[in-house]
Amino acid sequence: MLSVPLPFIVGLAVALTLYRSLRGVEAPGSRGYFIAFLLLYALQGMIVGLRFGYGIQVLEPVQPVTASIMPPLAFLAFRALAEPPPQRPWLHIAGPLAMLSAMMVDTNWVDPLLLFLFSFYGIALFRLTLVPDGAMVAAPFHRAGPVLRAARLTAGLMLFFAVSDAGLALYTTHYGNSDVPSAVGLMNLAVVAGLLIYYLSGDILPAATPVAAPVGHVSDMDQALLAQVTAALDEGAIYKDENLSLAKLARKAGMPSREVSAVINRAAGINVSQFVNNRRVAEACRLLRDTSSPMTDIMFASGFGTKSNFNREFRRVTGASPRQWRASGKRL
Repeated sequence: MLSVPLPFIVGLAVALTLYRSLRGVEAPGSRGYFIAFLLLYALQGMIVGLRFGYGIQVLEPVQPVTASIMPPLAFLAFRALAEPPPQRPWLHIAGPLAMLSAMMVDTNWVDPLLLFLFSFYGIALFRLTLVPDGAMVAAPFHRAGPVLRAARLTAGLMLFFAVSDAGLALYTTHYGNSDVPSAVGLMNLAVVAGLLIYYLSGDILPAATPVAAPVGHVSDMDQALLAQVTAALDEGAIYKDENLSLAKLARKAGMPSREVSAVINRAAGINVSQFVNNRRVAEACRLLRDTSSPMTDIMFASGFGTKSNFNREFRRVTGASPRQWRASGKRL
């Protein structure tokens, strides 16, 4: 009786998880990289499953080559959301080309090369996530958190595969290949555990909401720059765009993304997402006061895409829920 190999199921699960986290995120080039990486990840799971689950050894020379393509693709997918975007992405083909050469010339280089590629790109991707405003500027504000978590999950998986593949290579050198299928199964169970932690961390741990920093003396320059950003936010009411990102706001303001983030932090004492949501809440308050529109219509009209985000941000700014605020007849 045929059964579906565990690596295939896990590969598909990881691909679907990342796809779900990255929905609605588009930047020049990023979509192509993301789709290619997700398809390749699912394909790699199928290759590993067929090779070790059904003993189809004809896939043995294919597996290292497809594996070597995954790290640069993953890095480019998230790097395309950064600023500035990658200028010479073709340079990242060097790793897969080196793997092809190793397969033709000396297969003893295959495992060290995979260790290097997964480690190098895993570390590079994790470092990219340490500066969220610089790394995810093209992601919509409401998707920046999930994208950041997806990037860290991907970086963690690459580092895990680097260590586990290296350990497996050392083990087979001394003890042979008889236990490889079991080891591959354990590796995939570890990936499943990582996915569970990823999901639970999003549900159990509340989203970080930075406390407004005390603002002392604000320079005339910062006041002027903040006014410039505010004008850009109001021009065409772009704050109502659910998919507004730091990159879009910066282009509208005619300023570098990092400077927009820095000046809001210095002059307003809050982060960019809170700054934008403050404007959205102000619009929601106006609509609550001046119209009898349903709550859902007001939520969308003021730029919020989900009820949970709308209620959370509204309470952060006003101290009350939208319904309580409307019933009290308050003014922002």
